[in-house]
Amino acid sequence: MAHNDNSVKFKKGDYVVYAAHGLGQIEGIETQKIGGMDIELYSIAFEKDRMRLKVPLFKAKSAGLRKISSTGCMDNAMETLKGKSRVRRIMWSRRAAEYETKINSGDPVAIAEVLRDLKRSNDDTEQSYSERQIYESALGRLAREVAALQKMTEEDAIEHLEDVMGVFKPTLEGLSDSEGTEANEQADAIAA
Repeated sequence: MAHNDNSVKFKKGDYVVYAAHGLGQIEGIETQKIGGMDIELYSIAFEKDRMRLKVPLFKAKSAGLRKISSTGCMDNAMETLKGKSRVRRIMWSRRAAEYETKINSGDPVAIAEVLRDLKRSNDDTEQSYSERQIYESALGRLAREVAALQKMTEEDAIEHLEDVMGVFKPTLEGLSDSEGTEANEQADAIAA
């Protein structure tokens, strides 16, 4: 088998997912001399992280570079989001490591499992800082891919994902006048 048969083909402007970094866009294909050999490289921009990455064409597949998910695969992820949380009773540090591995796998269903297990919807339990960080990381990673697939903004994709999960979002409408005023003052203070 020729070493190029193992590569995946992308062109400038294609959205791709790199397992460890999430959604990126192919800026182009360039050739660089490395070790005396001319190597063709994908130049990938990760706008959210303000990062550029170069991946040799022949290593793209083994490096975890893939097309954005199909609608069918994303539908499976959405079904996972709707499921009941399956938190294993092990030490948090071990669970956190498992969640990070799932996020860095780049698999939308695995990322959806992390979101499902860490979501806090209508209960009063607070998430720890590290739980919230992992939740936000997974949410952003999945939302960027959903946004690219469905041609929407990342913010709209986040709202869509949280709606699918049934995450409770407090609104100012349901608050009394004094609570609404207090919430508006807090929002203004944060914005300042």
